[in-house]
Amino acid sequence: MRSSDGKSRDLVTTMPGAGWDYSITRHCYHEIERPKGPHYCVYNRRLMAVCFDDHSTEDGYWRLRQKAALLNTGEFPIQFEGPDAERLLNKLFTKDITKQKVGRCAYGLACYDDGGLIVDGILLRLEDNIFWYAQADGDFYSWAKAHARGMDVAITDPDVFVSQIQGPNSLKILEAASDDGMPEPFGYFAIAKVKFGGQKVVITRTGYTNELGWEFYTEPHHDAEKLWAHINAAGKPHGLEIFGLDAMNIRRIEAGILNAGSDFDETTTPYDVRLGRFVDEDKSDFIGKSALANAIREPRLHGVKCESGEPLISGAVEVAGKCAGVITAGAISPYLGHGIGIARMDSTENGPGTAVKIVCRDGSLQDGELVDLPFYDEQAEIPRGKLVDIPERR
Repeated sequence: MRSSDGKSRDLVTTMPGAGWDYSITRHCYHEIERPKGPHYCVYNRRLMAVCFDDHSTEDGYWRLRQKAALLNTGEFPIQFEGPDAERLLNKLFTKDITKQKVGRCAYGLACYDDGGLIVDGILLRLEDNIFWYAQADGDFYSWAKAHARGMDVAITDPDVFVSQIQGPNSLKILEAASDDGMPEPFGYFAIAKVKFGGQKVVITRTGYTNELGWEFYTEPHHDAEKLWAHINAAGKPHGLEIFGLDAMNIRRIEAGILNAGSDFDETTTPYDVRLGRFVDEDKSDFIGKSALANAIREPRLHGVKCESGEPLISGAVEVAGKCAGVITAGAISPYLGHGIGIARMDSTENGPGTAVKIVCRDGSLQDGELVDLPFYDEQAEIPRGKLVDIPERR
């Protein structure tokens, strides 16, 4: 039986002793989180906090929506350096990497030969021949090494850790924390190098919440304790608090942001899961191109709305009394006031507007409806800073 059956789950707890955690890496801010009572999942063989004893999931959600919240992520940056770095990445990703400029990020999808998805993540172009790929949970490092044969490129683990600060006050915190004020320009998906208390840090205008926000990358040469103290001091007047994945998960479902390994996997193409816009069909070649050229274009992944319950992860989605799909993510949205989820259907036959029955966490079968994603802010105006939306807590 798999862990996380929708009713119970297995998380990691820190305890005295040594041994049998050899393949697990702690975030560099592990000791900062420890007093809060963290419970971790293992993500890219790194610990990432799911929840904390010192606040509820709903408190964390509203902190994100109304002020600012920080997540120390389990994203795994891989460094690609050398004359053939661009050529390799252009082979591995469905997007045309040759068009990505220095100082910019891009959303990167990698596929198998049959068009099935491996992983997604954010690709940073730091210099002409130096990239970081902050990947989601997945098997990509060895895949990249295998396909680099004969190329002049070094693929390494730079031992970098990613943290994100998200919420309506996030840019106020950045301005307060930066020794030289707000970096300019710093538009959506931009990269900047700023000084925090004298330490130069790579930051990006990205995040996993669809809220206004940015991420910072802690490298081995940084004094992490001093860096955190500096950012925390700047953030406290603006309501900054550490939170976990449970609170963020609600917001990412609302935003239609997908999770690698659950919402999509090796059995789904980018088109299946609404990511077809990240496939540059006209580029010369990339792994999976031939398969994707013949793939069905209509999506079979949709949002699901349930007024009377919380969709059960891995629960069935029924249409006309027959199982027609599965719930890949579910939660109760404090903002919308009802159950929300992501449904991966067996075919493209049933789309938004379809009445469904879904299994909920209490075991009941409830009425639901397939809907478009995201649930709101369709043009992503909030993270771009074009819409200020600070809802009142229900």
